[in-house]
Amino acid sequence: MIGRVNRVLLGLAGLILLAVGGGVLVTGLGVSVPSWWPFDGKGDVLLGKGDRDRWRDEGWWWPTVIAVLAVLALLGLWWLLSQLSRARLSEMLIDSGDGEGAVLRGKALEGALGDETAALDGVADSKVRLAGRRTAPKARIRLRMEPHGAPARVVRELSDQALAHARDSAGLDELPAEVRLKAVKHRAERVI
Repeated sequence: MIGRVNRVLLGLAGLILLAVGGGVLVTGLGVSVPSWWPFDGKGDVLLGKGDRDRWRDEGWWWPTVIAVLAVLALLGLWWLLSQLSRARLSEMLIDSGDGEGAVLRGKALEGALGDETAALDGVADSKVRLAGRRTAPKARIRLRMEPHGAPARVVRELSDQALAHARDSAGLDELPAEVRLKAVKHRAERVI
């Protein structure tokens, strides 16, 4: 989701800057502009003294300015924090049975689960990512299916074999998984 938000924010900022900058450039070059355009000549300023002082005496002006700036600051802070958050689980806490516990690297479990998933019949390639909390991980698995692969059988084997092995080896009660299947592009086979 954050990728979409980044693209939308960058697109909006680009459009606004392009429109304002293009308008100022066109006006500065002396091209005639419509009557509603805020700039009308080479010597015109962006905000004149009258425009800057127009709303100062109104009672609603400063609360509105402060509210808008506060909302923008909160949105900027949310965006910054979402950039810094990790989508990938780096490590998990495992109950080792001795009361101490152990730490399992997320990449190690991702690699083992990915290798076992890629070895399933009908799977050309697999990518595994772990997300969630350290004590309750979730797997996100992307499978590229070969032309002869049966999706129902592959998902059943994934659940019964690969996910069960990962769940048992990590000592987890459950390991929910989101599986996305995609077919490998291939040429049509010629029937003789």
